[in-house]
Amino acid sequence: MEIWINPACSKCRSAVSLLDAEGADYTVRRYLEDVPGEEEIREVLTRLGLEPWDITRTQEAAAKELGLKDWARDEASRARWVAALAEHPKLIQRPIITADDGTAVVGRTDEAVRDALSR
Repeated sequence: MEIWINPACSKCRSAVSLLDAEGADYTVRRYLEDVPGEEEIREVLTRLGLEPWDITRTQEAAAKELGLKDWARDEASRARWVAALAEHPKLIQRPIITADDGTAVVGRTDEAVRDALSR
């Protein structure tokens, strides 16, 4: 199990605390420092069962600068979204937990973190 975190994020710290409390075996990835590439982002999206716009933090300054709210949300635009996430990792929703069964969850709630633990 791996958790992508930004240590400055309270949701990330809560998720790590819950994983620790449950005695989970996991690795931490500080994704702003160890930035995922486009292929890895596509793989995580597949594991999540989501599209890139579903995990994009659209209120971030970079999102506003890029004009993401006006970008199409369709298959033809998917590569553009993935490229933006790779170029601006701060736009990636957090924390993301990759579960042992090959799936992943966005662990913004205790319930989502427990879901990842149960997989």
